[in-house]
Amino acid sequence: QVQLVESGGGLVQAGGSLRLSCVASGLTFSSYAMGWFRQAPGKEREFVAVGTFYADSAKGRFTISRDNAKNTAYLQMNSLKPEDTAVYYCAAGIIASADAPHYSYWGQGTQVTVSS
Repeated sequence: QVQLVESGGGLVQAGGSLRLSCVASGLTFSSYAMGWFRQAPGKEREFVAVGTFYADSAKGRFTISRDNAKNTAYLQMNSLKPEDTAVYYCAAGIIASADAPHYSYWGQGTQVTVSS
């Protein structure tokens, strides 16, 4: 059974930083692209980052990384803005894509709230 478990979300002031983690189990982690998506209240889920690709909203502020030995993906978020407030999801897929349907497995999400 594949599981992706995110952690690291929370409440932070604008300009602050958070590091999200996503621990994967039940799959060959190194064989999967690990993407990050987010969904704000009342909005559709949107792509954040995968591999070396970043959404425009994330470029220069967010950094994605992974540790295959720990089956863990990370999303370092700096210079956070109130508009970054959302539930953040990690996802595993064979293809590194900005399109959510390309991902087979999803975590439960972690809430990030940025206050102004």
